[in-house]
Amino acid sequence: MSLNAQQMQATRDELQANFALTGLTKAQVADDLAISATKLDHLFDLTQQSLNDPWILRNYLIEKVEAGGKTPVPFTALSGDWHRHWFLNSVVIDRREMSAGDC
Repeated sequence: MSLNAQQMQATRDELQANFALTGLTKAQVADDLAISATKLDHLFDLTQQSLNDPWILRNYLIEKVEAGGKTPVPFTALSGDWHRHWFLNSVVIDRREMSAGDC
């Protein structure tokens, strides 16, 4: 699935807004997801090669926001049930298995 420029910017904004709601640092998020800070930056910029990785970050952020008793900012493009998108590997997303490497 490809996102247009407007969807890409909206998704970047939604990721950042939810990250801010978590109260966590980028180092904490990277550590929780067992990825490098470089890879996390690629995820926030949507320059990561894997289509699954942004969904893993999305789900993680939603979980952390809700655990903090707050309401997550809704996602417009990364929405719905990832199990229903043929182009995603739902098993990998459910297990939070980020792709290897920093890109």
